[in-house]
Amino acid sequence: MKRIAFLVMVGLISMLNLNAQEYQTALGVRGGFYNGLSIKHFVSSANAVEGVIATHYRGLMIAGMYQMHAPAFEAPGLYWYYGGGAHLGFYDRNYSPWYNNETGNFSVLGLMGVVGLEYKIEEIPITIGVDVAPAFNIIGHTGFWINSGIALRYTFN
Repeated sequence: MKRIAFLVMVGLISMLNLNAQEYQTALGVRGGFYNGLSIKHFVSSANAVEGVIATHYRGLMIAGMYQMHAPAFEAPGLYWYYGGGAHLGFYDRNYSPWYNNETGNFSVLGLMGVVGLEYKIEEIPITIGVDVAPAFNIIGHTGFWINSGIALRYTFN
């Protein structure tokens, strides 16, 4: 039992020293439940912040997330990430499924999580990511919803 615990501990410690990503900043597009621009910047070798400005229900959504990254499946260039943050949205009631036949605008503020995979193409400065981001609106139309998306970004070192 001590041997297994030792091996697990050595494995966890060795993961802390791995560089998670091979770029500093990436800028690109995101498509899925909402569509827009995404920027990701690494604040350390394994931690990043991501900002998204997107359209959704003929409105505007702004999100910010803090993410932790780690190698995935021992595949070069493939990383999994998870984290959380907040979102703020401004929408038109005419195009929202929550407010049928009502006029005017409404706003939401909420918390969100994220879990996903990202692949850095070695030959060109491009990343491709896919994720799921559950969210909970705490102000405005309150409730839980899940969005998913695909991001394509150009990387800068």
